[in-house]
Amino acid sequence: MTDTILYERRGEVGQLTLNVPERHNSLGEEQLLGIRDILSGFVGEEAPRVLVVSGAGDRTFCAGASLKELNSGRISGELFQETTDRIAALPMPTLAAINGNVFGGGVELALSCDFRVGIEGTRLRVPAAAIGLCYPIGGIQRFVERLGVSASKRLLMAAEEQDSDAMRELGFLDYVATREEFASTVQKLADNLAGLAPLAARAMKQLIGQSALGTLDPAEAEVLVARCRESADLVEGFAAQREKRTPRFRGC
Repeated sequence: MTDTILYERRGEVGQLTLNVPERHNSLGEEQLLGIRDILSGFVGEEAPRVLVVSGAGDRTFCAGASLKELNSGRISGELFQETTDRIAALPMPTLAAINGNVFGGGVELALSCDFRVGIEGTRLRVPAAAIGLCYPIGGIQRFVERLGVSASKRLLMAAEEQDSDAMRELGFLDYVATREEFASTVQKLADNLAGLAPLAARAMKQLIGQSALGTLDPAEAEVLVARCRESADLVEGFAAQREKRTPRFRGC
């Protein structure tokens, strides 16, 4: 682990923090490999039920890949893409806590998460077209998958800058909070996700993703549905409802 990428766990919630505020939390080789190492440790009981991704400071969530390291050849667009793909492929629910402005590849990093909460007054821009760069293919696919064709054209082709209200209208932000309420909003959302039945949440994440891509296999989907239907968690969920108490799910 590196001190430019921090990870801590609070109960069933994991917190991954980009810790390079002096560089607007841009990601170079050290940070990208640090994220990879943390995600590789999510095995068995070491895996949290929810992962929150945020940036240090109060100015910028993430400015994407380090342009200095890209230009020098120290990192490649493929390494950045591999990192966002790993986050998108995580089985547990993920939440991007967008603590400030978000630019370039930082937008894709946020789109790799299942949910996004931002702060009123923050800004977003992907300036690729403004500097003559075609955004990578994998990233374009993620934009279209998450936001649709029209919004993707506005963000990528037109390089439009968006404020927090527009970010919500485009579907980029699921929740918007004031700066004073941001931390408590993120915690409330993360705790809610962590309290849900893990098997059901993970199964539905997988099936929603496959449905969006048109790759859903009905037979394989039924296996996931049946596993939840036959789980101890479902028994516990019904029991908790009858007894008017908080369920204690174990993920089995």
